[in-house]
Amino acid sequence: MRLVTFSPPAGPPRAGVLLGAAVVDLAAAAPLVLEAAEEQRWDLLSLLQADQDDVNLETAADIVAAVVQLSGGAEIGSSEFQIGGAAMLLPLTQVRLLAPLPRPASVRDFFAFEQHVAAAAALRGLSVPSEWYRIPTFYFSNHAAIYGPDASIPMPQTEALDYELELACVIGRTGRNIHPAEAHEYIAGYTIMNDWSARDLQLQEMAIGLGPAKGKDFATSLGPYLVTPDELELYTDDDGGLSLTMHARVNGEERSVGNAASMYYRFADLIAHASRDVTLYPGDVLGSGTVGGGCLLELTQGYGPWLARGDVVELEITGLGVLRNTIE
Repeated sequence: MRLVTFSPPAGPPRAGVLLGAAVVDLAAAAPLVLEAAEEQRWDLLSLLQADQDDVNLETAADIVAAVVQLSGGAEIGSSEFQIGGAAMLLPLTQVRLLAPLPRPASVRDFFAFEQHVAAAAALRGLSVPSEWYRIPTFYFSNHAAIYGPDASIPMPQTEALDYELELACVIGRTGRNIHPAEAHEYIAGYTIMNDWSARDLQLQEMAIGLGPAKGKDFATSLGPYLVTPDELELYTDDDGGLSLTMHARVNGEERSVGNAASMYYRFADLIAHASRDVTLYPGDVLGSGTVGGGCLLELTQGYGPWLARGDVVELEITGLGVLRNTIE
């Protein structure tokens, strides 16, 4: 499934499933398979937490199947189906997609691509620290500064605004001290992540020996949807690695190309490390870090030019769609 959080023509944001050129409104369509469905919360975090009877990802799949059956073979998105006056299937043109998790439980961003680590170190006249090869490392980003697809990103106070082309997984089960061999069972899905960076602030912070903090604090983009692992089986190897082509474009010009298969650490490694002596919860986001060549810092050797107001940044990953934002 391709899970979304969307704003309908009327009412608060809620969870849905992308189906062709339309979104299944899970709240509106739930009566097809459930009784008293109107009493439940139908947001994506609730689906992942499964803390309400019958509100979970399996039920979401059942609801989608019921909508498809009700459509009677009609082209999805070509018509609008209703129950009791509530539209169950809304064309994408009538809704606004938000970040799949507008307020994730937490955001950990790793440093999992060796090429990016080496390039960043070289800019400081250094080599990759030997410690990097021993454990995957991450920093906590601001889970309260999340932006979705087509959202405007307020220009921060920086002279060196950069994008970062990343892949992220979302945790779907509670777990602690998770073994790498079992980590795949804890992944609810994958999405695109843009770890916006103020490089001048980041450089100052890290020269002190702490950070990044304010250099990343102002914005992280996620979306456009959360893709369940079964949708990506075609691109998954025996070790859980994902062969997904990754692109970044600025104002329509391609700037970065990479592949998730070049991750030195697999998501299983990231999950195992993140859960060491700590409980992970549904809705926690784990970013891969920047793919090699996936930011202006690498492409311009740290000199820019950087992003400016009005620039449109598009990140695209095989099977995960396009995450587009404009600098405001």
